[in-house]
Amino acid sequence: MKKSNRDAFIIGLALFAMFFGSGNLIFPPYLGKAVGSKFVISIIGFIITGVGLPLLGILACAKINGTFKEMSLRVGKIFSLIATTGIILAIGPLLAIPRTAATTYELSISPLFPNVGIVPCIIIYFIINLAFVLKPSSIVDNIGKILTPILLLLLLTIIIKGIISPIGAIVNTNFQNVFSNSLIEGYQTMDATASVIFASIVLSSVKDKGYTKTSDIIKMTSIAGIVAVVGLGFIYGGLMYLGSQTSSILPGDISKTALVTEIVTRVLGFSGNIVLGLAVALACLTTSIGLTSSAAKYFEELSNGKLSYTANSIIISIWSILTATMGVDKIVVLSVPILKILYPIVMVLVILTLFGIDNHKIVASTVYTTLVISILDNISPLGIHIKFIEDFIALIPLSKIGFVWVAPSIIAFIISYLYVKTKKA
Repeated sequence: MKKSNRDAFIIGLALFAMFFGSGNLIFPPYLGKAVGSKFVISIIGFIITGVGLPLLGILACAKINGTFKEMSLRVGKIFSLIATTGIILAIGPLLAIPRTAATTYELSISPLFPNVGIVPCIIIYFIINLAFVLKPSSIVDNIGKILTPILLLLLLTIIIKGIISPIGAIVNTNFQNVFSNSLIEGYQTMDATASVIFASIVLSSVKDKGYTKTSDIIKMTSIAGIVAVVGLGFIYGGLMYLGSQTSSILPGDISKTALVTEIVTRVLGFSGNIVLGLAVALACLTTSIGLTSSAAKYFEELSNGKLSYTANSIIISIWSILTATMGVDKIVVLSVPILKILYPIVMVLVILTLFGIDNHKIVASTVYTTLVISILDNISPLGIHIKFIEDFIALIPLSKIGFVWVAPSIIAFIISYLYVKTKKA
């Protein structure tokens, strides 16, 4: 194997590990159960936003040799500050960090010790989390390097066995708008938002291996991305396929984590859940340690040191405890409107970057249009009902399938592009 291909493969495995958080494994089975026999279309939709978009995010950052902060500066400094902070909060204390703790409780503790309450477990989880965040240790890295392969091997075993010996018949659930709903469900991985923040890690890895030209960086990142996409696609697709086998045998109101537990029990027996629980708990912990540390550093830099790393870590942990006790399903419900505002912004900036659109007026007009429409579209889910806004949103193409921002963004881009071109002429 050529050195460049070998390097790209290694980076691809690292990229896979970054994108594949143990918390993400709860979404594909649940979506598979909902769509039933339409799982193939659903897999494609989920992979586009759950895997493809994060890859495009990395490639866009590679093209400008930066991260979301640099990408969003073309809109404006204030926008960049608010948007970057919003993403840090989403992949940090607001959603992702609490979800790791809630997932740990529901997949690792509750199935084995059903009488243990969520609150004490969450508090203990974040005490351990905080101890590692305040005193970083190579133990965490080593645990992560060991656990990702273990978790992956276990999931591959479950998927392959589930394919060979199905746990139930795949039926038609009459699920509507499969493709669009699967695209939106892919938002829940939060990998696209994470990719544009943590792209520097991948880019540094590529450069450290001696690839410094932009063309080489993009080439290496592309190959690495394909490796990660194939791996994630198989895992997500396999889990969704197993979920589709449960449509006729498990109740419709089963929780996301309970569904994963039930699938593992039916495929590998109760002992499988013990191994899965241990792997998920430690994998979630390593993820939350990394996210907590990154968020604490960000707010320390943002405040020019006025908010210390230690103080930020404690505040983030306390906030995460309060959110985590809500449970996974409620955190997911909370995350929907937030991600439906953040994801379109990230998507538009990534696409504009990949197409080489760097004119500030064009970028700002397109992004602000996307932002305004996305906010208006998500007022109702927050319980705020304003009739003329709802009527306006209903008139916009694709509004009924969750992509109301697409048409206005395209129109804003065309108008601003023509305006800038006319001014130059």
